[in-house]
Order: sequence, then C-alpha cells, then structure tokens
Amino acid sequence: MKKSAWLPAVIAPVVVAGAVAAPMIASAANDPIAGTKPTAADVIASIAQSSDAQYSGKLVQTSDLGLPELPTGSGGSSLEGDASDALGLLTSSHTARVYVDGPDKQRVQLTQQLAEQDLVRNGSDVWTWDSKERTATHVTLPDGATTPRDGATTPAQIARQAIDAITPSTTVSKPAEVRVAGHDAWQITLTPKSSGTLVGSVRLAVDQQTGLPLRATIAATGQDDPAVQVGFTSLSYGAPAARLFDFTPPSGAKVQTKDLSDATGHAHHHRDGGAHRTGAEPTVTGTGWSTIAELPAGSVDRSALGDDASGLLNQVTKAVDGGRAVQTSLVSVYLTDDGRVLAGAVPVSALVAAAK
Repeated sequence: MKKSAWLPAVIAPVVVAGAVAAPMIASAANDPIAGTKPTAADVIASIAQSSDAQYSGKLVQTSDLGLPELPTGSGGSSLEGDASDALGLLTSSHTARVYVDGPDKQRVQLTQQLAEQDLVRNGSDVWTWDSKERTATHVTLPDGATTPRDGATTPAQIARQAIDAITPSTTVSKPAEVRVAGHDAWQITLTPKSSGTLVGSVRLAVDQQTGLPLRATIAATGQDDPAVQVGFTSLSYGAPAARLFDFTPPSGAKVQTKDLSDATGHAHHHRDGGAHRTGAEPTVTGTGWSTIAELPAGSVDRSALGDDASGLLNQVTKAVDGGRAVQTSLVSVYLTDDGRVLAGAVPVSALVAAAK
C-alpha cells in the first residue's frame, strides 16, 4: 500500500478491530442454528462454519462518519490521486460484486465511474487491478496465509473482529429474526459497556442456514443512523464460474510482483491492516472498545499528504496540543509533531493523553 493511502488503513481497522481488541467469548455452542431459537453464542459459533461457503452477491457499503467537508478548486486545495480515493472509501457509498469459492478463491470487483478495481485470489496467487491507473500487482502468498486487504471491509471481516470484544467489555443481545438479501438471518447487537468509546453498537446479521455474515452495521454513540454499514443486497449460493478466479493483466499494464512464498511470519495479518511497513509493531494501550493503537514515527508520509497550509493534512485535521487530529463520529486519528500516529474509537482528548 502506498503511504499516501494511510487514512483507510488507519481508520477502518481501528473501528472494527483495534478498538474492540478484547478476549473472545469463552465458549460457544456448535449446534446448527436453523430451525430453532439460538443463543447469541450459537450465532457467533455459526460464523466459523461459513469459511467454506460458495456464493455470488452484490455488496453495498455506506459510510457517514461526519468527516469535515473538503474544499475543491484551484490552488492546490482539491484532492487528487490516492488521498482522494482514500477519503472516498470513507465518505460515500460503494457497490461491489463478490464471488467466493471457499477460503482460497475469492474475487471482489469494485466498480466506480469509468473505472474498476479488482482483487482476485486463486490459491496462493493474488492479483489486484486498477483499470484507471492500468496497474496490477501480483502477490504469491505463503502457505496458510489469508488474503491481503487494502482497506476493503466485508460483513465477515467486521463480524470476526467484533466477536473478539464479546466479554467482558460488551453486552450482547438475544438474537432477533431479520431478512437480508432474501435470506433469513439472526441479528445480534453488541453494545459497549464503556462510556469512553465513540462506538454505540455493532449489529451483525448472520444467515440462519449457513452462518455467513450478511450485514454489519456500526452506529456511533448518540446517533440513530449508521456510521458504517456493509451488507449484501443480493446473494446466491453455489460455486461461481472457475474463470472468475483467473486473471491476466491486459496488454500494456504496469505490473508489480511480490513473492511471499518463502516468507516467515506473514501468515498472521496484522490488525493495523499492514498500514506500517517499518517492521515495528504498533503499541497498544487501553482495553476493549477504548483501545488505542500507536504507530511509530515514519509510518505516515506527510509530504504525500501535502503538509502545508493548502494540503490535505490541514484540510482534514485541526491543530491540537502536540500535533494535528481529526475526530469523526466513530473514530479519531492523532498525528503528533514527532511523527507518531495514534488512532482509536475514542475522543481526540484520549489520544492526546495517551501520546504523552
């Protein structure tokens, strides 16, 4: 990932992972949940059973984080390139086609105006494609690796990360029956017990028959409308056509290759989404929904953001003690003067205090 695409890499994982890094539920039943009134533990346990699912569907993501409105126009105030794309992922709706044939074959197609972005995994081969830039990246994964993400979020990803916060920091509702994309689902609501978080609740809708997460909704404290929602609007079970998982770069495309097949320690995907490439682990403070992740100096290339009066950094953030920060309805990010980055689903004041 280019350093200039730091914003979704920092914000999105914190919303659903770093801010809810608490122990997993102690035990969960493995009985099928279809046809009976399950417990919340039954619903949670069923999610693990969906890893071998085969399906095709349309996925819609909506975001309303209350990000500050950015000016456009001449004089360097407009946003371009990676920074614009990064903010676009967080401030507008997106629709993607998703094709899955078990844990090792996936394809996600994100269609934008006059452009398309693809992520294709077929076994150990992973391709990304950007039709606008006409660039492709080919990654060879080590055995047992998970598919890398570049800011993409699905209901399953949110569900697995939210599950880690079940106890003792979270109240879990009894399952309620809902329908999502024409399928019967059980919906559970996770509500933080802590008053120090910006997250009000996380609602997960899980297919009654397969355990596949169909919709995830994150609401900010004190707000009725979702801050982030990712869900299927259509879904058909069955193996997608094999050709969908084959990818060959078009003629003239710029191709980068990364061979991780002999790498060690890469099978575990860091919860910061791979946002830092310095080799240093993030420092984590706090617990549960109030967890704060700190990335070391050098994780963010501020020059790529336009670190000047008219640049993106000053348009998105405001000056605070010791640096600059932005607080959305759901998450805050603090860039210190000495180059560190702190993020969490907490007020900016908590990040400033943690940085001292």
